[in-house]
This record gives sequence, structure tokens and C-alpha cells, in this order.
Amino acid sequence: MSEWQALGERTVYENRWVRVGMADVVLPDGRHLDHTVIRLRPVAVAAVLNEHDEVLLLWRHRFITGAWAFELPSGGTADGEDPAHAAAREFEEETGWRPGPMRLLLAVDPMPGIST
Repeated sequence: MSEWQALGERTVYENRWVRVGMADVVLPDGRHLDHTVIRLRPVAVAAVLNEHDEVLLLWRHRFITGAWAFELPSGGTADGEDPAHAAAREFEEETGWRPGPMRLLLAVDPMPGIST
């Protein structure tokens, strides 16, 4: 099985949260194409449980989706910041509560075909 080859990437748009690029890629069958790449800052999410194994969720409205939904506290990480530390910091910023010891449960790339 062959892999896609990235020959280069140019930035189309960038701010402190996101960089949108256009990558020149070669497909396994030899075809070239431009492929959009969205590079996001790493995000840390906090799932904090109390002594009854209840998880604290936030009830928020998001204009992007136009909907109210439950969310776990989350936010961007600083360069080189430990994800568990970032999750604890974001949890305290968003809830006002300081969590106990935090540990990394998992790392995911939810849309690896187009974004980090």
C-alpha cells in the first residue's frame, strides 16, 4: 500500500488559533492535487469526576452551531505546555473550581484527513 506524499505546503491564512494551508500532494496513483490542511493549536479537555463519579459539564450556547449543548471544559494549550496542566488550568478558568491531580487519558485527532 502506498502513502500520500506531501511535496510542500503554503499558508493561506493564519492567526494565533489556527493555520490554514494548501498542500501539494501526490496520490499513490501518481496524481497531484492541492489539499486543504487545517492546523489547530493543541486543545486540552478536562473530564473531572467528584466522589460520586459524576462528571462536571458546562451548558453553553455556541453561535457556530446555533445550539445549546453540554460540554467538557476545554481550551488551547500553550507552546510546550503539558496537556494535563492545560486541562486543569482551563477547568479552573471556566468553572472557578480547582481540580485535583490530573492525568492524560488519551490523545485524539478527530479529523486526521484534513486537520490536526
